[in-house]
Amino acid sequence: MEALRESFLHLTFQISSYKRATLDEDELVDSTTDEIYPSTVMQHNLKGNVNIPRHRGPGPQCWTQRTHTERRLLVLVCALSLALFICLLTLGVHYRSVCLSESCVTVTSAVMSSMDRSVDPCQDFYSYACGGWIKNNPLPEGKSRWGPFSNLWERNMAVMKHLLENTTMKGLSKAELKAQRYYQACMSEAKIEALGAQPLQELINKTGDWALTGPWDKDNFQEVLRMVSANFRTSPFFTVFVSTDSKSSNSNIIQVDQSGLGLPSRDYYLNKTANAKYLKAYLDFLVELGILLGGSEETSKTMMQEIVDFETALANITVPQEERRDEELIYKKMQAKDLATLAPEVDWMPYLRDVFAPVTLNESEPVVVYAKEYLQKVSDLIKHTNKSVLNNYMIMKVVRKMVSILDQRFQNAEQHFFEVMYGTKKSCTPRWKLCVSDTDSALGFALGALFVKATFTEDSKTIAEDMVSEIKWAFEDSLKNVGWMDSETKKAAKEKADAIYNMVGYPKFIMDPTELDKVFNDFEVVSDLYFENVMQYYNFSARVTADQLRKAPNRDQWSMTPPTVNAYYNPTKNEMVLPAGILQAPFYSHSWALNFGGIGVVMGHELTHAFDDQGREYDKEGNLRSWWKNSSVEAFKKQTQCMVEQYSNYSINDEPLNGRHTLGENIADNGGLKAAYKAYVNWTKKNGEEETLPAIGMTNHQLFFVGFAQVWCSVRTPESSHEGVITDPHSPSRFRVIGTISNSEEFSRHFGCKANTPMNPRRKCELW
Repeated sequence: MEALRESFLHLTFQISSYKRATLDEDELVDSTTDEIYPSTVMQHNLKGNVNIPRHRGPGPQCWTQRTHTERRLLVLVCALSLALFICLLTLGVHYRSVCLSESCVTVTSAVMSSMDRSVDPCQDFYSYACGGWIKNNPLPEGKSRWGPFSNLWERNMAVMKHLLENTTMKGLSKAELKAQRYYQACMSEAKIEALGAQPLQELINKTGDWALTGPWDKDNFQEVLRMVSANFRTSPFFTVFVSTDSKSSNSNIIQVDQSGLGLPSRDYYLNKTANAKYLKAYLDFLVELGILLGGSEETSKTMMQEIVDFETALANITVPQEERRDEELIYKKMQAKDLATLAPEVDWMPYLRDVFAPVTLNESEPVVVYAKEYLQKVSDLIKHTNKSVLNNYMIMKVVRKMVSILDQRFQNAEQHFFEVMYGTKKSCTPRWKLCVSDTDSALGFALGALFVKATFTEDSKTIAEDMVSEIKWAFEDSLKNVGWMDSETKKAAKEKADAIYNMVGYPKFIMDPTELDKVFNDFEVVSDLYFENVMQYYNFSARVTADQLRKAPNRDQWSMTPPTVNAYYNPTKNEMVLPAGILQAPFYSHSWALNFGGIGVVMGHELTHAFDDQGREYDKEGNLRSWWKNSSVEAFKKQTQCMVEQYSNYSINDEPLNGRHTLGENIADNGGLKAAYKAYVNWTKKNGEEETLPAIGMTNHQLFFVGFAQVWCSVRTPESSHEGVITDPHSPSRFRVIGTISNSEEFSRHFGCKANTPMNPRRKCELW
């Protein structure tokens, strides 16, 4: 383990010798001396030797020859000498337990500057841990939220920019060269500006045009629906994709679900009073896009209002996410031909054949539907809506998708919308950031290969995998004490935890140039034509999706690219994925307390997702089935109701949270913290207490909780907070900290929080 620790330190920091400050040592020694040894009795020199007053007689005296007073004085001196020795020994041990390396001092500075020590941690731990960070980190221009995740992503983007612009690198694979060319085409602003709206206008004409620039009266609904879905990867009325069959995890299957809307959530359309400014900004944005594409202001206003009205009708039939959490209830398997009965306004077989070309499909093709009632209602809505409105809506879905790849006028229009929608201040965001992000989206595994080779070491991969093992052990060990679960289900739960597959850093294939090139072989990237490259990507993506149909899911197929600052758990593969992008400070740090409080809690969070209200429905093989005893299912629901009520009682800007909507993430936050802390305690038992950070004035166990909280330090605009409450399955950062902390007995013990203080309520919610 010591070798592991040393390699970890090498990964995260460049260690150099750090000279201890003599001032601290001198102060400690002097104050001790002044208290214990009066000057009338003795003096001590810098070595700690004692100068004892001697008898003035001739030569040494034996014990019996000394007077009673001398004997008493000698005993006292010996006792005091022993006390001094013990004191100095203790001080020496104390000094050896404090880490004074350069990296420790740097970490200490970062931790302390983020804190606000004037706040009582038992009253408001988030403000205690993050008050200084919030004060020192105003929102950057153009950002609606900011935190450690955002900051690390910016750093990763800077690394990717360097890699993409460094055309002198030798030995690049064809895929890596494609990533560079894609980025360079995105950076060709002069070419993009010269083309203006032309590429999109030509695309609209090929699709069948719309009512923006003249009369439109065509009967081509089915053809346009197929074209915008198959060629441009939009989902106007519903979404169709290929993914693992939840009830047969060894095969991929076509799946159909309800689609998204132009605004982030149905609530924006249905609660018109509260969201009036957002609806107005959205309509203004669409009108401006219409004008940029050649429509008059009057025509654009009329047409875009019809589109917003139609989206409002779609919002009315869209099922809220909190009502879709039980997948057992919404999973409906049928044959492709049955879709015609369910939603007769869509010609399903021609549609599916176009979307999944060149795969040959017939009417018996199995399909999983997750929105049966929605599809019935959307078919009825299509039937009773003017065909011009339907066409305009489908074209507008394409336009919205293309805005960011057009000239600056379109991006300015979108920026104005975002300023209202998310409260962002107008900024001059460098073009390279947009291009790095888009390259990561299109060729993220080719770019990820460059990123991994430049930043990631096998040591860090090994260390992360070892930490996952520690977290997994802690979670499984805690299962023994879960009183509400029966023993048989508990045994099956342990088997599932054992079976979780860990994916750390990157998928293996990206390190093999031959395999990497094979993946992107069918993706043609041309120089200087950014719009065309994006269209090529959509076609490439469609072919990759179709190719997966009926095949077994591939473990090497990740949902996140290696530079991503995030992590996830996939229930159908029963796997936990930790990309290289997040395996850095502040998630990885010099201090093991901070490590377990940072990346350790992230690992515990993802592992616990296997046992949240949705993940628990999948068995160890990734199949959706009832593998719990009914008594444990009922007990689970009763336990989770505590968290639903707890988080529903929180509010941000006077807007209450939806504890049902955020339940899965809240379960993961609570379980992740508990497992990570238990793993840290076990680590200290095996390795001994680690050195403390200098001058920070807290134990490593306290530091663990501070490290956890500081991962979630963040600032956010009120508009972005509003959007988060409505759409985000995660609780706001503040409540991810205090909600989890207030359920932790260990936290209250280490911070000495009295019963019934805000961070130590009598009623605690506990699941895992």
